[in-house]
Amino acid sequence: MRISRRAQAVAPFYAMEFGKHASALEAQGHRVVKLSLGEPDFGAPPAVRDAMRQAMDGRSMAYTAALGLPALREAIARFYWERHGVEVDPGRVVVTAGASAALVLAAAALVDDGDEVLIADPSYPCNRQIMESFGARVGLVPTTAASRFQLDAASLRGNWSGDTRGVMVATPSNPTGTSVPGDELAAICDLARERGAWRVVDEIYLDLADHDEHGRPPAGVLSFDPDAFVINSFSKYFGMTGWRLGWCVVPESLVPAMERLAANYFLCASTPAQHAALACFTPESLAVCEARRAEFGERRAIVLDGLERIGLPVPVPPDGAFYVYFDVSGTGLTSWEFCERALREAHVGLTPGKDFGLRTADTHVRLSYAASADDLREGIERLGTFLAGLGA
Repeated sequence: MRISRRAQAVAPFYAMEFGKHASALEAQGHRVVKLSLGEPDFGAPPAVRDAMRQAMDGRSMAYTAALGLPALREAIARFYWERHGVEVDPGRVVVTAGASAALVLAAAALVDDGDEVLIADPSYPCNRQIMESFGARVGLVPTTAASRFQLDAASLRGNWSGDTRGVMVATPSNPTGTSVPGDELAAICDLARERGAWRVVDEIYLDLADHDEHGRPPAGVLSFDPDAFVINSFSKYFGMTGWRLGWCVVPESLVPAMERLAANYFLCASTPAQHAALACFTPESLAVCEARRAEFGERRAIVLDGLERIGLPVPVPPDGAFYVYFDVSGTGLTSWEFCERALREAHVGLTPGKDFGLRTADTHVRLSYAASADDLREGIERLGTFLAGLGA
């Protein structure tokens, strides 16, 4: 059977590949410390789990509207106002089958064959893979520690071409856990808007970003660019990994196209998951999520202190998400070799930089501190022993 060129062009998702190898080691009886995947170990807040049990009591579960359950779209819009001080029309909120489905809809709605889309290198691999599947030519813009491994207006201007039709930014970012400063993000959006280009902003980790000195959460891109296409998820801040529920906020002019695309591609997101997700926005659940955000900060400190102690430098400390991007070039191993040997010899699962782009493919490794504090300490100790063995 002939396989399409599109399918052949899609690269493996190496984080998942290393996850499979870790599971195979576990099946052989080994204890593996998994620090490779961005899966919060908390699970959904208790009220959300209770709401799911109630929704799954045997009642009939019909499809919702293609754009999502109206009550959930209203709850998401209210969350933007109460949490971030941004007024969003619920009619612009589209509930999706995970953030990945939101990105598929964005690509389908915005990209034509040959359009260039500028994305930071490093960045989350699926973002560029999905764009390319819809015919985009992805321009990976090299970044450095000086720019926090993020796009800035200067690098965007220097890489702009006559074919550039859009820009995709993730803040905070996977794999680096770093955010684009608000004034820089505004400059990026201004530049793209002035040149008639769309802006897709991945804010999946926005609510896991550090608060400012006054204890205020970041406002997000909609506070200064209401026509940005924003992607978000219930998987990270709300801990609903595996529930496959996300959302996007789109310009009003795109809503009819999004409805047509969503109905044809997915019909709708999971009905019981949507009903259960309403419980995310209660004071009880939000307090749980905030306590977990604080705990991620404590876990980050464990990892940063531990990596420094064992001699693995972190060029830019993260300020959000739950990832640390550290430099292994001083070990004499490529990032792939480091991750392979760390898994095989120390039974610690990590993700090589090859997943995230070109510039840091061989030099950097991503560690996810979504695991428990005990697992993080154990993983760091194992890596320290592994490094000591390399030196010997």
